[in-house]
Amino acid sequence: MSQSTVYLQPSHQNAPPAESSQDPRQSTIWLQTQRKRSASPSFEGMQPDGSRKRHREDTEANTDHESALPPLASTSASVVPIDLESELAQELECPCCSALVYRPVVVSPCQHFFCGSCCSLWIQNGGTNCPACRGASTVVAPSRPLQIIIDTLLRVNPSRGRTERERQQADLIYSGTIMRFPSPREASPPLDIDISHEYIRPCSHCAPGNVYGWNCPQPVPDPSLDLANAWRVESGLPPGHLRCGHCENLLAVRAPVTSRCDFCQVSFCGLTAQARCCALPIERQEPHSLTDLTDLVQSTEIYDCFEGNSYEVDILLEYLSSRDIKPRRILADIVEVYRSTPEGFRPLINNGVFTDIWSVEPTPDPNPNAPRRLCCRMCAAEILLSGLRGWWTTERTRGSVRPEVLARKDCPSGASCHEQTNLAHAKDFNHILAALAAPLTSPEPQPGSQVQPPLNAERKHDEERTAAPDGGPRDHHGANGAPQHDLALPFAQLSTTGATQPRFHPALGERKEEH
Repeated sequence: MSQSTVYLQPSHQNAPPAESSQDPRQSTIWLQTQRKRSASPSFEGMQPDGSRKRHREDTEANTDHESALPPLASTSASVVPIDLESELAQELECPCCSALVYRPVVVSPCQHFFCGSCCSLWIQNGGTNCPACRGASTVVAPSRPLQIIIDTLLRVNPSRGRTERERQQADLIYSGTIMRFPSPREASPPLDIDISHEYIRPCSHCAPGNVYGWNCPQPVPDPSLDLANAWRVESGLPPGHLRCGHCENLLAVRAPVTSRCDFCQVSFCGLTAQARCCALPIERQEPHSLTDLTDLVQSTEIYDCFEGNSYEVDILLEYLSSRDIKPRRILADIVEVYRSTPEGFRPLINNGVFTDIWSVEPTPDPNPNAPRRLCCRMCAAEILLSGLRGWWTTERTRGSVRPEVLARKDCPSGASCHEQTNLAHAKDFNHILAALAAPLTSPEPQPGSQVQPPLNAERKHDEERTAAPDGGPRDHHGANGAPQHDLALPFAQLSTTGATQPRFHPALGERKEEH
C-alpha cells in the first residue's frame, strides 16, 4: 500500500498575521502564499479514483499530529547575548604579563603571540624557546593583523590600553624589529653523585683542546675518567687552582680570564657569569645591589650610613633622582678622593672592611703598598657606602639643595645625635656637619706591613669657591646640563664619625662640633 509523503511546517508559519497590529498588505501577501496552484492539465485522469479520499485522510492525520506536538520556541529567545569586547580582550591577553598585548609579536613556528617587550626580555634572560609552549622556536616577528585588531578594540574602549609610562618602558625594551632565538645551550654532563663530594672536578681549562683556547699547565684529572689519579677534596686545592669568589667553581690562577680583587684578594673565573665573576677597574665596576636609584631606595645599608636619619636619606634620594645621578658616578667621585689622600684605601683595609665578604678563602696580599686598581662588585659597594655620607656633605655645599634644607639649625650633637631618628627632630635640625678631620687611630698593623701615618688633623678646609667672570658663583653644570663635581673639596678634609664606625673611612665622616 502506497503512502503519500507530507512535509510538516511549524504552526506559526500557517497562522495568519494578527489583523490588529499588521498592515493589510501583509494579510494579502499571506493569503496569496497559502493559495495552491492547480495541477497541470496533462495530469488529469492519471490519478486513481481513491487518491482524493486518501489525500483527505492523510491531511486529517497530519493535522492531529501537529496539534499533539509542543509549540516551537521563538528564534529570538534562543539567542544568547555575547560581550564581544570582553571576549576579544581576553583572547588578546599576553601570556607573560596577563594584560592586553602591546606591540604584538608572533613566535615561529608555533604562532603564539606576546608583547614585543615581554618576548624581548625573555630572550635577553636566556630563553631559547617559546615562552608559552616551550617548543623549539627560531624567529619572533611583529604581527600587523593582531595590531589592527588591537587598535580597533582600543577605539571601542580606550581604557583597556596601557598607561603612558608602561608604553614608554616597553618601547625602550622593544623597538619593533625581528628577533631570533639563540641556539639552545648544550646540556651539562651528568654529575656522578658517588664521587662529586669526594673528588675535585677539573676547571674549565684543564681539558686539553678546550673551547677557551688556553690549557691549564697543571691539569686536574677528571674523576669520571681517571679515578685513580683524581684529586681528593680533603687534600685541599690542587696546585695552580683557586675557587671563584662568585660561583665557587675551580679556576686556573694563570688563565687569561682569571682576575683578582686588589681589596679582598679573592680571585674570579671570568667564565660562569662574566658580569659578576670578574674584578674590573674600580671606575668601571658596578657596585653589588646598588646599580641604580631603585637599588638605593631598597637598600637598608644607606640608612646605616646616616645613623638611621630617614629624613636626610629622603633628601639625598630626591637630589639624586632630580639630577639623574647614578651610584656608579658617586663611586667614581669617592674613589678619586680616596686616591688623592696620602693613605688612600689603607684605613679601610686596616679596619677590615673587605674581609669575610665572600665565602671562599682569600689569598695573602702580595704587596700591601701596591696601588689598588681592580675591584669586585662587593668591594665596590663597600667603598660606595663608606664614602656616601662624606660625598653628600660635600655635594650639599654646592647650593643645589632646597633652601629650606640648608636653612635648618645645626644640631648640637651632630652626627652622634640619638634624636635624629625622630622625624620631627630631623626636620628641624641639620645633622650633616662639615668640619675638620679628626685623628683616628687605625688598628695595629700586621707584622711586615707598612702603614702610612694618619692624616694631618690640622689640614684646613678650602672654602674658596671658583667664581664666574661676573663675580657670582659658577654654575656647576656642564653644557649638557649634567652637574660637574668640584673635587677640589676632598672628603678627606671633612670630619670623622669616630673609631666606632669601621665601615666608614676615618676621613669621610664628621666629628662632633664644640658648642
